[in-house]
Amino acid sequence: MDSSADTIGGLKNAEILVLRHQLAVLRRQVARPKPSWADWAVIAGLARLLPKALREHVFVTPGTLLRWHSDLNKRRWTYKQRRPGRPPTRPSLRKLVLHMAAENPHWGYRRIAGELTSLGRPLGASTVWAILKKAGIDPAPRRSGPTWAEFLRSQASGILAVDLFHVDTVLLKRLYCMVTIEISTRRVHLLGFTAHPTGSWTIQQARDLLMALDDRVGQMKFLIRDRDAKFTDAFDAVFTSEAIQVLLTPVRAPRANAVIERWIGGCRRDRTLIINERHLRHVLAAYEKHFNTHRPRRALHQAAPLRPLPDPVDPDGKVIRRDLLGGVIHEYSQVA
Repeated sequence: MDSSADTIGGLKNAEILVLRHQLAVLRRQVARPKPSWADWAVIAGLARLLPKALREHVFVTPGTLLRWHSDLNKRRWTYKQRRPGRPPTRPSLRKLVLHMAAENPHWGYRRIAGELTSLGRPLGASTVWAILKKAGIDPAPRRSGPTWAEFLRSQASGILAVDLFHVDTVLLKRLYCMVTIEISTRRVHLLGFTAHPTGSWTIQQARDLLMALDDRVGQMKFLIRDRDAKFTDAFDAVFTSEAIQVLLTPVRAPRANAVIERWIGGCRRDRTLIINERHLRHVLAAYEKHFNTHRPRRALHQAAPLRPLPDPVDPDGKVIRRDLLGGVIHEYSQVA
């Protein structure tokens, strides 16, 4: 019986020695341990049961107890500190400031601050300025000018867009065509075709356009064109005589006349081989009719320029396809 007890005691002693050595190894690897308050309490409570000589191996020392007491005093008598400076602006309020600045480019930071106050969300003008500055938004005078997209949307009912484009025939003869689009209705007008565009030819096409518009000429306020030399001063004078202001697009900026450039690009992408001027007239006349009477336009809520949206019909009705230009263009219609 005694031998077994001695054996158990020897195993415990060996285990303690192994644990002490492992602890010494870990202490060499960790500069300063960071136990939690619960760890400190357990160590402090159990250390009271050890002899004085063995207490030197634990983390808790008399200095530790003094530091604990000092920390408790600090927590007891030190009030909660606030961050210096103004409180941060709410993210929702910051988002509203940027939203107002984007929708109202002519508003300054004081105007935005006043609008927020009228909504019951007062915010200092300097804070609004700081938010705009951080977002990289320029002051109101520098962003007061409308973009081309904003200008087209606001003035669409009185804008014409005109452009010249060329087509190379099978025999490599270059033909030119002048086309114009009414921005508000997206109606396309093919004005003329020629192999030798001159200033006098463009002037005649301008006069034909005004005759085609007839009584709608008075509704037009602006004409957008590029800086092609074929558009002479006399060409502009035809429109200015009808109180239509001519606007020149920036150099190499096709997006400034994007509506008509997109129409020309759609014609080019179909890759139809043109034989001669007669063939070109036939092909572009089919395109003009298709674009004006059938092709849906997003700007018109999917209606065509000269065809309103039909009333809802039977969804199970039969739909037929009609081919134009030998199948280059497909048009679908509902069978009555």
